[in-house]
Amino acid sequence: MTRLFRIFLAGLLVLLPIFITVVIVIWLGQFLFTYAGPNSSFGKFIVSLGFGFSPSIAVAYLLGLFIVLASILLLGSLVESGARPLLIGWVEQAMQRIPFVSRILDLAKRIVGIFSPEQSSELRNMQPVWVFFGGENGAAVFALMPTSEPVTVNGRPYVGIMVPSAPVPIGGALVYVPLDWVSPAEGGVEALMNVYISMGVVPPPDVVAAVARNEEKRGQGELHAHDKRARDTAPER
Repeated sequence: MTRLFRIFLAGLLVLLPIFITVVIVIWLGQFLFTYAGPNSSFGKFIVSLGFGFSPSIAVAYLLGLFIVLASILLLGSLVESGARPLLIGWVEQAMQRIPFVSRILDLAKRIVGIFSPEQSSELRNMQPVWVFFGGENGAAVFALMPTSEPVTVNGRPYVGIMVPSAPVPIGGALVYVPLDWVSPAEGGVEALMNVYISMGVVPPPDVVAAVARNEEKRGQGELHAHDKRARDTAPER
C-alpha cells in the first residue's frame, strides 16, 4: 500500500501543475466572458458598435471588438507622441477636484502603473539584499531593497526593505531596518522571486559572500574614517 501510494503521489504531482494551469485559464475565460461577453453590459455596447456593419450578433460583436481594440491602439500611439494632456488631461484634472473620486483615481493610477514598462524597469532595478535582524549573528532574511537612500530614525540611518510572501511574492511586508543590518545579495530580482515561489526549495545566493563583502565595506569605511581623523589631528607644518 505504501508503494501504491507513492506511485499515485508521483503521478498526482506530475498532473497537478497542468491541472492548475488549465483551471486558471478556464477561470479567466469565464471571467472575461461574464464581464465582456456579448450578453454583458460592456458586450452589448461592443455589439452596438458593430451593428451598423452586420445584423448578426456574433459578427457585430467581433467587429465592435475590433473597433475598440483599434481605438485603444490609436489612443496609445497618440499618448506615445506626447498628446496625453490634450486627450485625457482635462478629464483627470476635473476628477482630481472631486475629493473622494480623486483618491480612487490616484489609487487606480498607482495600481495600473505597476504594469507599465517604466515601472517594470524600476522593479527590475531593485536590489536584493540580505537583512540580518539583530546584527550579523541574527536571523537572515532574503529581501528586496527598493532604494538605497536611507532615512533618519532616532538619529540613525535606516533603509526600507520589502520582505515578500511565499509562494506568491506579490504581497509582503515593508520594514525599516538599520543600514548596518543590510548586505547586498548575489543575483537579481528573478533570483529572489525563484526562492519565494519555490518556498525555499531553490537555494538563495551565498550569504557568506554577502557577509564578507559587508565586512570588507565596513572595514574600508573605518579605515577611511581613521585616516580622516589622523589628517584632522595632524599638526600643521
